[in-house]
Amino acid sequence: MSVNTPYAKVLGALGAIVALLLLILAALGLMGGEHKVTPGNTVTAEKTLPANATVLRVEKQRADNSQSWPGVVQSRTITNISPKITARILSITVNNGDKIKKGAIIAQLDQRQINASLNAADAALNAAKTSAAQAQRDAQRSQALYAHEATTRASHEAALAQAQIAQAAVKQAADNVEQIRVGLGENTLIAPFDGIVAERLKEPGDMGMPGDPVLTMLKPDDLRIEVAIPSDCAKRIKPGLTVAVRIDALATRLSAKVDEIVPQVDRQTGMQLLKAALPATPSLQPGQFAWLELSCTEQQAAVFIPARAVIHYGQLEAVNVVINKQFFTRHIRTGKQQGEQVEVLSGLREGETIMLSRDNQVDAGITGQ
Repeated sequence: MSVNTPYAKVLGALGAIVALLLLILAALGLMGGEHKVTPGNTVTAEKTLPANATVLRVEKQRADNSQSWPGVVQSRTITNISPKITARILSITVNNGDKIKKGAIIAQLDQRQINASLNAADAALNAAKTSAAQAQRDAQRSQALYAHEATTRASHEAALAQAQIAQAAVKQAADNVEQIRVGLGENTLIAPFDGIVAERLKEPGDMGMPGDPVLTMLKPDDLRIEVAIPSDCAKRIKPGLTVAVRIDALATRLSAKVDEIVPQVDRQTGMQLLKAALPATPSLQPGQFAWLELSCTEQQAAVFIPARAVIHYGQLEAVNVVINKQFFTRHIRTGKQQGEQVEVLSGLREGETIMLSRDNQVDAGITGQ
């Protein structure tokens, strides 16, 4: 009796999978062979070492425990430009990203309102002066009458007090005029330093007010990286420490100097803000993404071997271990990779010898036999 076609396909696929598993097990030495080793990491029978094989003696090395923390390049000098008077904005001469020089005009404010305020203040000052002059004449007349006992002492003292009040009103009105006159020069906003426009926040026609920025300026040549790191790691860092910064956009690494660690710890993330000054670098700009490469733990000795010495069987990893001019394949477990070398977490010990791949190249840090 013939098997239905769909079942035949399923059985054929299962057979192929079983055959592949048997092939892998045979390659690893888990089945067959007269020279099986004891259970453990060793998985194949011994074979004679080729005459031209390159072998390496495994030694421990200092593991690089550095980690990468994402951050942003920021300017150390950022300034909000806002008016000192309340007036409507007539014009803004710059846009986002513009480079401007110190003293350059940024914006013009409507001066008509401040002129009207000055006219009103001048009128109030003149009125106060007129009142003060009249009060002074009344006080002098009261003085003459009091000297001839033609008025009461209470009336005389009231006249003197009124003259003093009038003089105080004159001073207040004069101060108000002076303050407004100073504001006459504040209708033009100028750049306080050489820099670039980071963000334009207002448009012509908007009302400008003290403390409400028209735009933000920054210095593009005074940069630092700002990055959040775990508070446990921040405790190990002191201002002045030199740290490594990677800028992927520029394909470069820089040395930065830590100049500030914000003491406040974020309650939700447990992170602290670290700021490190960056050297002057062509094409480096505020807002670029950067990586702080930092080790938060002590370096430890670990077993490293050339990555090309690792044999891959699907998801499994192994190396050829050499003993007495014989070699056998042993299963290992690897960790992180440093350059062309990879850390061996288990399956290989310091002092053992391994056979390299066929390129016969010897990596630094491993001694040959």
